[in-house]
Amino acid sequence: MKLNLRVHKPFLTFIFLLSCFVTLSQINTLGKDAEISIITIGPGEQLYDSFGHNAIRISDPSNGKDLAFNYGTFDFNTPNFYVKFGQGKLPYALSVSTYDNFLRNYIAEKRWVKEQKLDITYGEKITIYTFLLNNAQPSNREYRYDFFFDNCATKIRDVLTVNLGSKLSYKPEQYAPSLYSFRELIQQRLYWNSWGSLGIDIALGAVIDRTATPWEHQFLPHYVFESLKSATITRNNKTTALIDEQTTVNDPASRDRNASFLLSPFFVFLILGIGIVYITVRDNTKQKRSRWLDMVLFFISGVVGVLLLVLWLATDHTATINNYNILWAFPVNLMFFTLLSKKSPKKWLGRYLSFLIILLTLLVIHWITGVQVFAPAILPLVIALFIRYVFVVRHLKKETLDTL
Repeated sequence: MKLNLRVHKPFLTFIFLLSCFVTLSQINTLGKDAEISIITIGPGEQLYDSFGHNAIRISDPSNGKDLAFNYGTFDFNTPNFYVKFGQGKLPYALSVSTYDNFLRNYIAEKRWVKEQKLDITYGEKITIYTFLLNNAQPSNREYRYDFFFDNCATKIRDVLTVNLGSKLSYKPEQYAPSLYSFRELIQQRLYWNSWGSLGIDIALGAVIDRTATPWEHQFLPHYVFESLKSATITRNNKTTALIDEQTTVNDPASRDRNASFLLSPFFVFLILGIGIVYITVRDNTKQKRSRWLDMVLFFISGVVGVLLLVLWLATDHTATINNYNILWAFPVNLMFFTLLSKKSPKKWLGRYLSFLIILLTLLVIHWITGVQVFAPAILPLVIALFIRYVFVVRHLKKETLDTL
């Protein structure tokens, strides 16, 4: 039997439009029993998840929805992914998934998960939900990520602030009774003698050594969680707690983060520093200069300095500017490392090394005065570089006198 398409086409079109309308209405509406919660996830094993995570949960049993809105996602298939990541131009995005799928990943990673249910009106829930749906549209979902000022935690804070407005009030003295610099806040989540901590301290500049405001403390998920515990909302001159209920969703056993001291940055740099000083003392005794060591030190410090200079001047990262680690990792060293291979290098090279000694002295002054806090693990290396440069300057002066 053949269908008369001319007769049934309007009817089929009507059915299609009706089904689309029903689907959209189910997505864009919330039942009266819907709940909105802030989800906080504890730290993971990797450096990039050492600071935890936040998301928003929309639970709507009447419409069969339980969704997680996650501002912390990015696409590995983004063109020039690593270049954009290095330049600070990698777009992050708001993604939406089922809450079960979202939660499953963090349970598998054995990370603690806590939920804070918001005590807000049905109208306020609709406002937040509509805002999130609009943010999740393909044209709106991406944003320029900034670790300190625009990340998965600050987005959650801002969603609440934008949609609840002046009704929402925080108590800074409760969630941030003591104020810390951005670097100190990072180090609260990292062990100082770890390679991740070392890398961050070397890569990030003096700009993160200023004291953060209580509001800025909320770039860390932990502070978002703590701020909500004491937050209030005021309606019709009546003030109530913002959080109705707080529950622990997943509470795995704490991890053993003890790492081998023999593989730690401080021990490695201590051994390197002792080795440099030992060779320097031996050279001084024998009245000779291990030229290969000077070449290696100039080459490595120069390469590190160039990388720091690129992060400072050639990227959009806001935290890598004014990085005074270049006082020990001076990029110009890379241009001169081959000159140190000569038995009797140019006379001006001695003056250049004296300049490097001055830079190391400035580094110590910056450190003591708090202009920038440097990684404690590099202290043995800085001391060793100072001793080596002083020796090389004196040795080159003696070589010059001997040739006269």
